Amino acid sequence: MEGKYLPYINCPDDVKRIDEKELSVLADEVRRELITTVSKNGGHLASNLGVVELTIALHRVFSSPEDKIVWDVSHQCYTHKLFTGRGDRFETLRKPGGISGFTRRNESEHDIMSGGHSSVALSAAYGIAAANKIEGNKNFVVAVVGDGAFTGGMVYEALNNAGRAGTGTRLIVVLNDNEMSISPNVGSLARYFAQMRATPRYVRFKSQTEKALNMIPLVGRPLVKGIYNTKTFIKNIVYNSTMFEDLGFRYMGPVDGHNISQLISALEGAKEAEYPVVLHINTRKGKGYEFAEKAPDAFHGISAFNLDSGEPVFSEPSFSDAFGKFMVSAAEKDDRICAITAAMSLGCGLEEFKAKYPDRFFDVGIAEQHAVTFAAGLSSGGMLPVFAVYSSFLQRAYDQIIHDCAMQGLKIVFGIDRAGFVGADGQSHHGVFDAAFINTIPDITVFAPASFTELERAMNRALYECDGPVAVRYPRGVNTVLPDDFKEEFGDYDIYGDKTRDIAIVTYGRCFGEAVRAMKKLEDKGIKTFVLKINTIKPVNNNAVKEVLSCKNVYFFEEGQRFGGIGETFGDKLFKFSFRGNYRNIAVEGEFPGQDSVKGLMAHYFLDCEGMVKKISEECDTNG
Repeated sequence: MEGKYLPYINCPDDVKRIDEKELSVLADEVRRELITTVSKNGGHLASNLGVVELTIALHRVFSSPEDKIVWDVSHQCYTHKLFTGRGDRFETLRKPGGISGFTRRNESEHDIMSGGHSSVALSAAYGIAAANKIEGNKNFVVAVVGDGAFTGGMVYEALNNAGRAGTGTRLIVVLNDNEMSISPNVGSLARYFAQMRATPRYVRFKSQTEKALNMIPLVGRPLVKGIYNTKTFIKNIVYNSTMFEDLGFRYMGPVDGHNISQLISALEGAKEAEYPVVLHINTRKGKGYEFAEKAPDAFHGISAFNLDSGEPVFSEPSFSDAFGKFMVSAAEKDDRICAITAAMSLGCGLEEFKAKYPDRFFDVGIAEQHAVTFAAGLSSGGMLPVFAVYSSFLQRAYDQIIHDCAMQGLKIVFGIDRAGFVGADGQSHHGVFDAAFINTIPDITVFAPASFTELERAMNRALYECDGPVAVRYPRGVNTVLPDDFKEEFGDYDIYGDKTRDIAIVTYGRCFGEAVRAMKKLEDKGIKTFVLKINTIKPVNNNAVKEVLSCKNVYFFEEGQRFGGIGETFGDKLFKFSFRGNYRNIAVEGEFPGQDSVKGLMAHYFLDCEGMVKKISEECDTNG
């Protein structure tokens, strides 16, 4: 790290020692470090560039970890990490064994809650604030929540609950609004009042006046109420919204989120309030890096890129792209097809669909539960809804899949993106649970294509050959390399090799390519195997199980959780058919995989070619 101040910051107190006039210099140094590091390691750039000044102000005003800062999603915590003793390791961001791109409780005492998913910080922060109040702890709790997270219903559940907490609850919600600006009808006068209302002197005077008036017998409380109602009426005219105050919060702002002095003043003012506070700030995503400012969505989560051009270092068509291409083609032929996303149109490959079929495209915001039940409504109305969603985000809608889809037999297609390992985003984003939790749900079909061609065929089967809900799960990344002599017919299962051999490798999805290579390497060692590739992983076709009944050894390799996974179902069926050989199920053993490249994770869990060869050849050597 280079700079006048940043290299010497080892803890939040070091931020407090810098002259306030010099904090803009620190902000510039931080931005250079963020841009340089993310250009090499990949990560969330636009969101982090937008909160540099806010993070400086937070650590200037509050004393972490005694005061708790809870970051929603926490994909904007990079500056926080630089200020909390991790600057010397910042170059390891998102690398194996390095610091996480999200807050992690086991990484630092300053990371109060582990992050990764949206709309949860306020619930956690209120819980901490309530615990503080019970214990008589006077420290503050700050929840930093983006405006995008406010599309998730959990935020409103927390607001409704926390707003009733009353006096003595030291909870401050920073609403980081990086999409909207102050509306034109507000003007300079409203901005002046907003800034004035956010100052410590104003808030302190307001609280003291209310206390004094409340002590006046008979007339005190009605007087306070009358003043409050008059102010609310005027504020409603100016701001057109008092939602937060209706819920019991004191609303402050909007404040310029890139003016450090204003932020410090506003946060000091929030500390003076007697009630939970919402501090509304305006920021710009990608601030300080031209390419990110112009295309913040593209720089939300980005792989390594060229600093001078902003272009990705590595760029090939992905499964998401293939899915999006299919959706556009299918929608052209069938006007019943609707696409749904939970604020992930770009990530799930639906940008072209959105442009071509806006009437059939629905971005519901970060509200996966609503998305599933909304899809159920579309289905009951005669549409063919397709909900494109990351595997780790679909976990949030488990109840809706059961109750509103499967139980009612409604036709909905789930395009489950990022199924399996996702790489450097780490444990909160790996899609290693969907196969297991969907496996518990009756009357749902699940396909696992291994290539772009199979993805298209799986989607066609899902839309037109299956009844009830159907899931098509596919990995993050580029097309899988399959053997030249393999014909992609995509039935319920495929056999590759001579099925009369004694050893069977059973797998699905992108593991199939690794299994084929393992089969050929094992043959060089004199170990004869064949591969059973399962395409319909729920329900597992009984005939697929019978294909390996005569084998002496069956190895099931699964890029997902072993407990409750497809390998367990396959093994259960196998033994019900009186299988007398040895069965091995190799998968993730009840843990949260860490951050690493997909290649590194596949190797770690013995799911790549070398790992499969090692597992099978070692056992063959042991057994003679």
